[in-house]
Amino acid sequence: VQLQASGGGLVQAGGSLSLSCAASGGALSTYAVAWFRQTPEKEREGVAAISRTGFRSYGDSVKGRFTISRDNAKSTLNLRMNSLNTEDTAVYYCAASKVWGNLNPQGYDYWGQGTQVTVSS
Repeated sequence: VQLQASGGGLVQAGGSLSLSCAASGGALSTYAVAWFRQTPEKEREGVAAISRTGFRSYGDSVKGRFTISRDNAKSTLNLRMNSLNTEDTAVYYCAASKVWGNLNPQGYDYWGQGTQVTVSS
């Protein structure tokens, strides 16, 4: 499966942003999917994951602010980000796996190219 992330941009602290990830070359319904983020200073961090059956998992730093969803009919993965702060600034990646990888990047085999999210103070 090929993944294409989009929706990144510049937003003020306290604002919201939505990311999308379009999947092609495979049925999204057969994959667990997730969002990760990375900055030059930190290792890749799991943000949110959703299983094939809709079970959701969130990183501690985004719980209550971010919402992951999937639309299998449209082969898209979405991430709604609210109450953004400067610590959320990163390149965001979508990823997919045939098995449940939760928030561990080692558990995912397919990756999108990343989209930059910058939160200004």
